Amino acid sequence: MIRRKAYAKINLALDITGVKDNGYHELKTVMQTINLFDTLTFDKNPGADRLITLEVLDDPFPESDPVPVQNNLVYKAAKLVFDTYNIDTPVIITLKKNIPIAAGLGGGSSDAAATIRGLNSLLNLDLSFEKMCGLGAELGADVPFCIMGGTALAGGVGEVLKRIPNPPQCYLLIAKPDISVSTKHVYEEYDKLTEVEHPDVDGLVEGVLNQDLLKVTQSLGNVLEYVTVNEHPVINEIKDNLKDRGAWNCLMSGSGPTVFGVFMDHMLAAKAEKSLFDNGLAKETFITTYINNVDT
Repeated sequence: MIRRKAYAKINLALDITGVKDNGYHELKTVMQTINLFDTLTFDKNPGADRLITLEVLDDPFPESDPVPVQNNLVYKAAKLVFDTYNIDTPVIITLKKNIPIAAGLGGGSSDAAATIRGLNSLLNLDLSFEKMCGLGAELGADVPFCIMGGTALAGGVGEVLKRIPNPPQCYLLIAKPDISVSTKHVYEEYDKLTEVEHPDVDGLVEGVLNQDLLKVTQSLGNVLEYVTVNEHPVINEIKDNLKDRGAWNCLMSGSGPTVFGVFMDHMLAAKAEKSLFDNGLAKETFITTYINNVDT
């Protein structure tokens, strides 16, 4: 049996630099894996009547609409591997969710990445990092980064990756309000905007390279906030709450609605977390840190 962790990601900066002819958005973003993860296990399943069996354990989001197995990114990733390499060995995959869904944390993409990495090991496929990323790019723009993990400056639609060092260590308070957001909708609404202030992605990278946490936090920015915050003001309420309680800065991750706050003190982060619950601002919260090593 093989076990893999599927780590969530946050965007420390996210800018949109253009739109391709096919409608995909060209990005300039700094992505970072964090120590919040789903867990997947992979095992051979001899004698099974299907090649791929997927089980979701202890669903922490029972109120959400169930995703048909064939639409789950874990299943899609497994089927892509099986079809590409003509695999005929039945496997069983179990998924234990912990990353909030529709949250801007890349949970589905990370699950797909872990599936490619896990099957590579279980089935002794000996796929290179580049081949795994190529498969991942067929499933979603964030999947190659989730295969790599750590910290990366990403371009293209998110698949052109340049590894950079981890930012200086700190505590991250992750807070998701009681709403979910459609990434497709957010990008469609962004395209209607006529004026936005673009984040200083280069300044953030400079802060990372110089291990200057103040520069990093001052450079946090996400153009998609113009859409999601406008539609869901609770995001700004969360940000204000965290800043009032000691966060160096805060940002919405991805298309939202999850917000992360940067703290240097765990106790301050814990007090801020309690305040979010006391004020009814967040449904799910986690205090965590950056993580650089993703098992292959």
